[in-house]
Amino acid sequence: MKAYILNSCNTCQRILKEVNWSGEIQNIKEKNIDEATLDKIAKALGGYKQVFSRRAMKYRSLGLNEMDLSEKDYKKYILEEYTFLKRPVFVIGNQYFAGNTKKTVAAIKEALA
Repeated sequence: MKAYILNSCNTCQRILKEVNWSGEIQNIKEKNIDEATLDKIAKALGGYKQVFSRRAMKYRSLGLNEMDLSEKDYKKYILEEYTFLKRPVFVIGNQYFAGNTKKTVAAIKEALA
């Protein structure tokens, strides 16, 4: 069990408490997600677009909102810049969760039950 979070993200911290997380935690600012793990998560969740954060400040500042990004582009940006990873990301056994919607948090709680 592993969670990929940003330590300074209040939402990530809130979700860790809400789901009563006891697994490993990786701060993506100190050590970004590796390519092999990203590949597994993207495959499980339906593509790199599903784990790409369009809320990241750099999304607009780099003009990515005006580009037609491919799956390859999404992957490249996530690996280059930790802020593009949708957070938090949880790996629980062979289940993967990304994001902070109520539905996602409920699914994480269910997977941990």
